[in-house]
Amino acid sequence: MPLFITQGRFTSDAMKGMLAKPEDRTEAISDLLAKSGGRLIAYYYTFGEYDFLIVSEGPIEGVATSAIAAMAGGGVTDLKTTLAMTAADMKTAFTKAGSVAKTFRSAGAQAH
Repeated sequence: MPLFITQGRFTSDAMKGMLAKPEDRTEAISDLLAKSGGRLIAYYYTFGEYDFLIVSEGPIEGVATSAIAAMAGGGVTDLKTTLAMTAADMKTAFTKAGSVAKTFRSAGAQAH
């Protein structure tokens, strides 16, 4: 299954709520992903540009479903999700791309 790395920020209301009543959101994130057909691999709080980082696996539409649900809930913002591939998967992708690239004409390029 595809792996995804998702980063995001908590809204100021969410931060105020967590200050008033601290909680571990791991189970809630795990349940959200499971209901969307995915699986939580890791969940971290981060300092810097983003407030959290999630590593998950599952179908692309499942991760999209989870992201939409999380945004609709109003507690997170600025979600960024990146597809992650193993070196072996990327080698396969490059191998396939090499043969496809030979037949692809870039926009504006002259046909041979």
